[in-house]
Amino acid sequence: MSEAVRPSGLTGEARARVAAELARLQERRDRLEAEVRNDRGAVSDHADAADAIQRADELVGLDERLAELDRLLHAGPAPSNGDELPFGTVVRLKFSDGDVVTMQVISVIEEASIDGETEALTASSPLGQALVGRKAGDKVSYTTPQGEQQVELLDVKYPS
Repeated sequence: MSEAVRPSGLTGEARARVAAELARLQERRDRLEAEVRNDRGAVSDHADAADAIQRADELVGLDERLAELDRLLHAGPAPSNGDELPFGTVVRLKFSDGDVVTMQVISVIEEASIDGETEALTASSPLGQALVGRKAGDKVSYTTPQGEQQVELLDVKYPS
């Protein structure tokens, strides 16, 4: 959390990761677009047609992800609607096994810190949702694939 944050709300490190993924996906999209163009009129059987449809679908998915990354890079994470913890919120939690963990709310995995000091928490996760509106000292229950879990919210710091 010591890195400078640009106007988009991304740290320099997260910004670089998003930009690298954007460039990588743009290259993949350009290659795929050429393949889709070549598919037109070259489909000779059902297997070729299925492959062409799959490439066209992948192209649409890439376009959506590219638009999302471009928006993230230029505008930053989408604002919270009040039903989620705001991007950048830092919580300190005590889990039932006694572990104390500091977590920061992120909106996309590219923002996750790799320094090992703070873990990532997405606002839409079951834990993220369970922490909405809570204050330090609250015991919070949430559902995981392993069943009902409980944490104690030791501290919460909202972004300024």
